[in-house]
Amino acid sequence: MVKAIIFDLDGTLLNTLRDICNVLNDSLKKFGVPCLSLEKTIQYVGNGARKLVERATVGYDSELIDKIYEDYRVNFAECANLDTVLYDGETDFLQRAKAKGIKMAVVTNKPQKACDKVMSQFFKENYFDYVIGQSDDFALKPDPSAVNFVIEKFGVDKSECLFVGDGDTDVITAKNAGIRCISTLWGFRSQMQLAAVGGREFADSFASLGEMINL
Repeated sequence: MVKAIIFDLDGTLLNTLRDICNVLNDSLKKFGVPCLSLEKTIQYVGNGARKLVERATVGYDSELIDKIYEDYRVNFAECANLDTVLYDGETDFLQRAKAKGIKMAVVTNKPQKACDKVMSQFFKENYFDYVIGQSDDFALKPDPSAVNFVIEKFGVDKSECLFVGDGDTDVITAKNAGIRCISTLWGFRSQMQLAAVGGREFADSFASLGEMINL
């Protein structure tokens, strides 16, 4: 029985791709670096803001990359998230999980300030007990430290925990933490990509995710 669910954020709970792409391209243009398409942005997300910027600036010197990263980090924290949306069936899933007493948290590689802003903007209800983003407190996924922290705070056994995420990083994180993972196919990675890193269970909608855990 699932007693706790830990979610990824971007591509899992929120479709943030257009806002990520827009803010990144603003920073790239500011420093004379070519912009990215949505398709390229999808390929580059998943390992934190710094890695996203580094992937978008291959071949440029480290000093310029540092400037672009800092510009992106600051601007992303202030993003109005005008192009960000929830996924179909998500609110119903979260409401039913909450009503059933399932503990829920978010562990993401998104910078903490940007994470806090978008969470307060789109999740007025108190669904999540913990929201952990990129900070000095924990290493980024796939390091399992943040996930293990949440599990310890929840006071549940790892056999009762589930990680839900759309990324290859999420599959590896769950494996490193020793918990079950269901990979979502509505996000930024394909089933083939997820299976290549060990993904074994897949949900193509929040409705099917609910069915898989008897919600």
